Amino acid sequence: MDRFDNSPETALKWHAEGHPTALATVVETWGSAPRRVGAQLVIAGDGRIEGSVSGGCVEGAVIVEALEAMDEGEARLLEFGVSDEDAFAVGLACGGTIRVLVEPIGSVLPEPMLRDLVAARARREPVAYEVNVETGHRALRRNAYANRMRMDRSGFEEDGQTFVAVHNPPLRLIIVGAVHIAQALVPMARIAGYDPAIIDPRDAFASSARFPGEKILTDWPDEAVAKLGMDTRTAVVLLTHDPKLDDPALESALRAGVFYIGALGSTRTHAKRVARLTEAGFSEAEIAQIHGPIGLDIGAADPSEIAVAILAQMTAVLRGKA
Repeated sequence: MDRFDNSPETALKWHAEGHPTALATVVETWGSAPRRVGAQLVIAGDGRIEGSVSGGCVEGAVIVEALEAMDEGEARLLEFGVSDEDAFAVGLACGGTIRVLVEPIGSVLPEPMLRDLVAARARREPVAYEVNVETGHRALRRNAYANRMRMDRSGFEEDGQTFVAVHNPPLRLIIVGAVHIAQALVPMARIAGYDPAIIDPRDAFASSARFPGEKILTDWPDEAVAKLGMDTRTAVVLLTHDPKLDDPALESALRAGVFYIGALGSTRTHAKRVARLTEAGFSEAEIAQIHGPIGLDIGAADPSEIAVAILAQMTAVLRGKA
């Protein structure tokens, strides 16, 4: 699914308000499709819509089909060819084909299941929605489809009938140290789909002038990460060189099971870090989770290039390519 997509929440809200509502989901694409598999459009019986399945190419047809599906109380699996001309109008070089699954809420997609899905998303709990387009069987799966969840990749299983929609929490990035590297890393991370937060108790560094519009916490790092919370969709980057600031957040991250921890510093600095953590009771396997020196070795020479190296390493770890 697209990051920060609130379609399930909107669908539940409209349904709870008494409006006939349907969810339309892109389940398969060929060629240069306008939206990725998992993208969703919510349609209400009064004509309201939210979201998109094609960026405007076939929305009108999907809405008509969805209104009819709501009247009939049945799911519909639609297929559309997007012409080169229509694709060009929404910024694509060429057209493609998309399949869209329309599911009326209540009659097809049970309200309790949708409510459970929305609750899991609110708890930042990764969950997969599974539907067999032939039999109509639907289920929410936890601790399943590990590769799909890691890759954020919705799609059909090999049987060609079981569609799996991945509902992962949005990615988060916690940066300790409001330094020059952080100024370059934050906008790059936003482009890559992360929701960043910067922690630094030093007012001269942690200012809105240096990070306009960003979330900045000036608490001591262990207090700040406790406020933010950390989970398996969180990356933690430590940039201060100061053990008094880095270590409290580092220890919290090791205990929280975040997917990535990177710490700035030389090999010698990292060796001292390892010694401190060993003395604090962390095991060799736990300490091995830390990427230090931070970032892929691309010969980075300035803060912007270091930020590129860090984001590349975070991506590799997230996608299981490290």
